Amino acid sequence: METVKLNNGVEMPILGYGVYQVTPEECERCVLDALSVGYRSIDTAQAYYNEEGVGNAIHKSGISRDELFITTKVWISNGGYEKAKASIDESLRKLQSDYVDLLLIHQPFNDYYGTYRAMEEACKAGKARAIGVSNFYPDRFIDLAEFCEIKPAVNQVETHVFNQQVEPQKIMERYGTRVMSWGPFVEGKNDFFTNEMLKAIGEKYGKSVAQTALRFLIQRGIIVIPKSTHKERMIQNMEVFDFALTEEDMQAIYGLDQAKSLFFSHYDPEMVKWLIDLGK
Repeated sequence: METVKLNNGVEMPILGYGVYQVTPEECERCVLDALSVGYRSIDTAQAYYNEEGVGNAIHKSGISRDELFITTKVWISNGGYEKAKASIDESLRKLQSDYVDLLLIHQPFNDYYGTYRAMEEACKAGKARAIGVSNFYPDRFIDLAEFCEIKPAVNQVETHVFNQQVEPQKIMERYGTRVMSWGPFVEGKNDFFTNEMLKAIGEKYGKSVAQTALRFLIQRGIIVIPKSTHKERMIQNMEVFDFALTEEDMQAIYGLDQAKSLFFSHYDPEMVKWLIDLGK
């Protein structure tokens, strides 16, 4: 598995397995399947309500903890120093681990400055090897990055062929922050899986639309965490390191960028209120 070096020197697999929308009942089985086919990076979150499933799978897998890279995220309702600090310990309990490899703020709401201080403390105490943020647009990212002690190692944001985060990626790079993609397959929106350009490019290499899209992101140095509940798809999603897109291919795919979300906007007051209410 190819890795990327985070801004504190920690090595992270560039491709992992995400468990967003994997039910608590399915999670243990899915993570065990992912680990069995070679995934070593698993991405979960407090808000997914499946950290325990991830923890059970890790325990049952028999794989040494130091061979795994586990990411979780602090939810809005646990915002602020004291609540975040307690929630981090609760996440570790559910994950059956003394530490996580990457700890993120899930959304830029509530007292996320206090949350980040708790995460910095967790990092210094060895409870997190690296810390960062998720869903931070450039304006809030810069504000936090300029005033925190430990620069965010990662910003996990919606990133796919239709919303490529080209300019935000340049901003993140100023702070040594890696872009991590959620939604690399756009949940099938915009007829993603039948896109003629991606299909034609993929056919040159004997690859699917999904594999071509993952390869595009990986060649840009973006960390990807595709999700599937099917073992055969998990295997297919890993088969993206035996080919490389040409510069011509890359430029063609860059042309698909709409530079806007296909899911939600943090500039929409109603959406912000909905997200905040989720965890109350």
